[in-house]
Amino acid sequence: MSMTRISALKKQLASGGLDERLREVYGSQADLPALHARLLGLMDTYEKEFGQDKAVRLFSGPGRTEIGGNHTDHQHGRVLAAAIDLDAVACVAPNGSSVVRIRSAGYPALEVDLQDLRLHVEERTTSAALVRGVAARISEMGYSLGGFDAVMQSTVLGGSGLSSSAAYEVLIGVIFNDLFCHRALTPVEIAQIGQYAENVFFGKPCGLMDQLASSVGGVVSIDFQNPAQPVVKRIDYDLAQSGYELCIIDSGADHADLTDEYAAIPQEMRAVAQCFDKEYLREVDSREVWNDLAQVREQTGDRAVLRAIHFFADNAYAYREAQMLEANDFHGFLEYINRSGRSSAELLQNLYCIAKPQQQAVGIAIAAARRLLDGDGAVRVHGGGFAGTVQAFVPTANMERFQAGMEAVLGKGCCHFLKIRPMGGTALV
Repeated sequence: MSMTRISALKKQLASGGLDERLREVYGSQADLPALHARLLGLMDTYEKEFGQDKAVRLFSGPGRTEIGGNHTDHQHGRVLAAAIDLDAVACVAPNGSSVVRIRSAGYPALEVDLQDLRLHVEERTTSAALVRGVAARISEMGYSLGGFDAVMQSTVLGGSGLSSSAAYEVLIGVIFNDLFCHRALTPVEIAQIGQYAENVFFGKPCGLMDQLASSVGGVVSIDFQNPAQPVVKRIDYDLAQSGYELCIIDSGADHADLTDEYAAIPQEMRAVAQCFDKEYLREVDSREVWNDLAQVREQTGDRAVLRAIHFFADNAYAYREAQMLEANDFHGFLEYINRSGRSSAELLQNLYCIAKPQQQAVGIAIAAARRLLDGDGAVRVHGGGFAGTVQAFVPTANMERFQAGMEAVLGKGCCHFLKIRPMGGTALV
């Protein structure tokens, strides 16, 4: 593990000596001046918090976008996802103690003593829980960890469906792996460690898609048929050459009290699977559902059946989307994205809360985007649904008109044009 003094890193940044590495991580279209300023500011803050010109390392964990497979992962299905150019970065050095000390912009100072890796119920839903959970799982795997000092800053928009939590978990995992595990942990293992921390210590029953997309990087096709050993395949496709831009649109919908809405989807899907003595829909042949439709409806209710039909459709769409990209058929890819969006709206029914039918901001955003795209491009709900964001693929030539049209409906700043990032969680230098 090599460390570099801050003064030397600053000189490298100023001279362009790190530019090739930054393009490797963030992509050929990386905004290098903005990255330089951001990393210089990060190191300046580190020196104010932890001392002048120390030997440090710089790390990054990206956010992610779900491209295909809406609510398929928890039924052991397929998804298509990608790392994005919004990320959490950290300036880090070991401190020779057992205490992790983190200073994150906009958050209270955090300290976690690694001599105590028990679950702390009072820490649930906090960053401390994620740090302790990641450390606990790595320690269980037989690695000896130490403390570090870190300054962090994130551009991953909170509550945007871009998974700021996965970016943070992957970042912490990469730091521990680099400083204390001789980089022995694979990207898949780091993702699984992050999921464990979020499930057990943070208290959120998330799937593994977010962490895998963040940890592996690029566009990834993931098959969760065996969640303990997911099949992860990187898709070699450069979205920048397609003539389209990835846009995440904030619908402005209220995120409060959605736990029951989210929980009902896997519960209802599994209820259909249980009609056939299976635990997950991936284990069920869709023809069986259609053949016994009357009985399944009676046992589970119509919404559960429709949601199961969505799973079978979107599981296939996620696979076809990956095939289209591999075949360099971007218009075929867009057709499957649109099919996926229609399936979520009509079958999965996750565009609005049934308890508040008068509030349908996600549906409004999709309708406005579809009108502005006028048959060119694609649009679908992004992530869990009910509130939050919409994903659109917008012709590059139409970007300005699209943004203006969406802002006229949803307000300034609703559109976020993103780039696919080729590399997942990593040390920057």
